[in-house]
Amino acid sequence: MGSVNPPQGLNLNLNLGLDLELDLLPPSHNSTTSTSATATPAFLTPKREPKPEPLDEADAFTPSFTAPVPFSPPPPDPSDGSPRDDPSVFSEFHRVSELFRTAFSSRHPETTVLDPDSGAIVPVPPDDSASRPPAVSPGSLADARQSMRRKTTMELVRVTELSIEDHRYFRDAVRRRRKSFAGVRILSMAQDGNRRYVRGDMVAWSAMSAQKLCLHREKRIVGAIPGVKVGDFFMYRAEMMVVGLHCQPQAGIDYLPAFQSPNGEPIATSVVVSGGYEDDEDAGDVIIYSGHGGQDKFNRQCANQKLEGGNLAMERSMRYGIEVRVIRGIKHDNKLTNKVYVYDGLYKIVDCWFDVGKSGFGVYKFKLVRMEGQPEMGSAIMRHAKSIKISPLSVRPAGILSLDLSLGKDSLPVLVFNDIDNDNEPLRYEYLVSSVFPPFVIHSVGNSAGCECVSSCGADCFCLRRNEGEMVYDQNGILVKGRPMIFECGPFCKCPPFCHTRVTQKGMKHRLEIFRSREVGWGVRSLDLIPAGAFVCEYAGVVLTRDQAQIFAVSGDSLIYPGRFTPKWEEWGDISDVFPDYVRPPPSSNPPLDFAMDVSKMRNVACYISHSTVPNVMVQNVLYEHNNLSFPHLMLFAMENIPPMGMISLDYGVSNENTGKPLLLTG
Repeated sequence: MGSVNPPQGLNLNLNLGLDLELDLLPPSHNSTTSTSATATPAFLTPKREPKPEPLDEADAFTPSFTAPVPFSPPPPDPSDGSPRDDPSVFSEFHRVSELFRTAFSSRHPETTVLDPDSGAIVPVPPDDSASRPPAVSPGSLADARQSMRRKTTMELVRVTELSIEDHRYFRDAVRRRRKSFAGVRILSMAQDGNRRYVRGDMVAWSAMSAQKLCLHREKRIVGAIPGVKVGDFFMYRAEMMVVGLHCQPQAGIDYLPAFQSPNGEPIATSVVVSGGYEDDEDAGDVIIYSGHGGQDKFNRQCANQKLEGGNLAMERSMRYGIEVRVIRGIKHDNKLTNKVYVYDGLYKIVDCWFDVGKSGFGVYKFKLVRMEGQPEMGSAIMRHAKSIKISPLSVRPAGILSLDLSLGKDSLPVLVFNDIDNDNEPLRYEYLVSSVFPPFVIHSVGNSAGCECVSSCGADCFCLRRNEGEMVYDQNGILVKGRPMIFECGPFCKCPPFCHTRVTQKGMKHRLEIFRSREVGWGVRSLDLIPAGAFVCEYAGVVLTRDQAQIFAVSGDSLIYPGRFTPKWEEWGDISDVFPDYVRPPPSSNPPLDFAMDVSKMRNVACYISHSTVPNVMVQNVLYEHNNLSFPHLMLFAMENIPPMGMISLDYGVSNENTGKPLLLTG
């Protein structure tokens, strides 16, 4: 098999090995699929779960299996002293590496460092390939994976000096994993009848773990995770486990155990601050984090904590000057989960002491200070967005052009904000809630067909059969998978208005704001956290036929050509990387979208969404009030978790032949 090479300019102090090998393999190793009818994979209940200690949320998952974790007694402190107070994230790398080598050599004098310039914080032990039985065929893909694992199992490293291309590469790898996670989770919930006791997130993690699709599975990376940005939101802990940000389903401290470390010392890599302990104090840039252990099932301290496990790992990280990733668990009122998680960056552990807690029991406390030079914390941005929704004028007294551009027409107010210049373009147009179709489309023959369901739509529903007999949305209104066309129940159906298929026609569920930017001009951002797969808004305008569009184009009016949008719906729900037997939906057999949309006089918030070749929303064609396949509604769905104040982007597809730019609005 040919060599597997990372992107050009990659400077890693590690071999990512098994974690990213599926992303790095050439196309010849990708599984091929047929374009026949979609095969539905069977989902199994996960049989193994990580250690559930301590609980940090009321509805924490109770695993069926608890794996014991051996601990080594605390070793003596290194003789090199306490860490320096250098705010740079990577400036202490060589010093810390030397500390580890010194500590390792003092405890294991018979061991020599194979490569002092390898960049590994913990040296790699000699290869024992001679004593390893040949379990796989030499030269096979499995042999390559096993070889990568042998070389990197005992390394503890940082990833440094990534180029712009490297950042894009790993960001794309993380996006693909998160998209697969969402696809498996949503589909497993839909197949199980949306039963509330089914943990779709754990099913998705278990399936991806079985296929070795979880990134950085051996928790070797300290510091920043390639492809994960400060401010990224996660709806589930299992989603963080998939990308290697925090690899514990319940425990607040994630660490490399002593038995996995060559020098026999545990090292903390990340912590979740979620208010599960009464002695925690969170001031943003400074955190007093209490250790774990000694709590009952009601999260009450009932015993003294011990310097072992995660607590010892935190103390060792402090002594060696190792930074930890901080993820904040925030209570959030949404239908998916009662808590969301946001990565807030790197913190140094600067102090550790044993104190009497509020309950009278001994508690280990750690002082964490956020390192300088990082982007703004996602939790702070979330609080800012919430204050804007509550009192926009008091938070931003200057720059607000409109508190509701729709003037009450839309389901939620649409704010307009500009603190850059005097441009007020959005105020010049009449606001449309939904697209306006030609009369012959609405009144065409066959539009009176609808389902006969009375209470709710079931297996015999006419509309459900038009969607290949599958559920289009889950119980929370999340899109299960992309389709060439979605048929929702409409005005001619007898089912009630709260029918679970009427998602897009109920309007927006998340607050949006049109804002002025120096980089893109006018753009759109969300004031809420929009989960992946959720409906965002409709792309609305006045629909024109081909002949009408040619006339309007001569006049220089602003036209949008939906047929040129990149069909990103093909990617949503594609889980062929997790289940090789999964077959993608066949290409659309519907007639092409041979129409244009005039937005020169009437438009809605979607018309200000910026173009991107890596968008976070996609266009999904939907029909409900008529049955003309050539004139669907253009509904936008989130392809990833969109954070508060996050810009929304859409791939407009083919560029304009004259200007070479994406088909955006003129003016």
